[in-house]
Amino acid sequence: MTIREEMEAREEELLCPQAALAVKSRGRTRTEEECDVRTCYQRDRDRILHCKAFRRLKDKTQVFLSPQGDHYRNRLTHTLEVSQIARTIAKALRLNEDLVEAIALGHDLGHTPFGHAGERALNQVHTGGFEHNRQSLRVVEVLEKNGEGLNLTWETRDGILNHRSSASPATLEGQVVRLSDKIAYIHHDTDDAQRAGILTEDDIPAPLRMLLGYTTRERLNTLVHDVIEASRGRDSICMSDDIREGMRDLRRVLFRGVYENPVAKKEEGKAIQMIIQLYEYYNAHPQAMSAEYQDLIRLHGVSTEQAVTDYISGMTDQYSMERFREIFIPKAWEVF
Repeated sequence: MTIREEMEAREEELLCPQAALAVKSRGRTRTEEECDVRTCYQRDRDRILHCKAFRRLKDKTQVFLSPQGDHYRNRLTHTLEVSQIARTIAKALRLNEDLVEAIALGHDLGHTPFGHAGERALNQVHTGGFEHNRQSLRVVEVLEKNGEGLNLTWETRDGILNHRSSASPATLEGQVVRLSDKIAYIHHDTDDAQRAGILTEDDIPAPLRMLLGYTTRERLNTLVHDVIEASRGRDSICMSDDIREGMRDLRRVLFRGVYENPVAKKEEGKAIQMIIQLYEYYNAHPQAMSAEYQDLIRLHGVSTEQAVTDYISGMTDQYSMERFREIFIPKAWEVF
């Protein structure tokens, strides 16, 4: 018996009946020989962790565009916090922690530069619209490994695609990540907003603080514990009614104080216009894109518009600004 088979046997013994067992996975699009050490979900996690799109997350906006400070979250630290919260919940509920981690690490791979501002820009100009969850799936299915994709399991891909609030993941592990994503951004966006001085504890209504906690740390603890207690022994991942409504109220506070705050969002209009201009330029000059995106058109039959969307959505904040300066900002004349 291989190490992988021993781990699969332990999963059947230790995980709850509703957990997604590796041995019962619906498999990959392309059949592969199994690893003798890792389960299929562990391989998914490792493939995501080592892919290029994952590394680029460190230079993509979470909420604050190019913040001047070392402690503000970016898209990578958000992803890691989602993973940590989701693994805590999964372990407590005896779900498959490896699958949860794979979904969490991959859920935002398709996010644009400049956060949701970049997403709105591409959604505005790209035929058929743009959604970062669908782009995340496209990254792992098509774009990574020079057009081959990562060939992840069906369960991981389902969780990545359906991590938004309006979606319905097929596994409890996917449901854990979907809720952990919301808990993570509510927690760290509150923390970052307080660090930036645009939100204070006094801006959170007293009854809400009494219900959820008086600090960001206490509120995170309340939300995670409530998910665990409300979901134990159930066929879905949920929260108690009062805590779920409290989280919604806290989210409304964030929308008023942060997400719609002109002080926090004053540069977003510039970012949107920059993304739109880059999109228009590369559609007119696809030869100016990186070679791997030109190959999508030349070798894989991808439309120019889709390849441009793939290229721009994969950019980091700084890279997109560098490309914009190179294309649109005149350089000083030099004598050679």
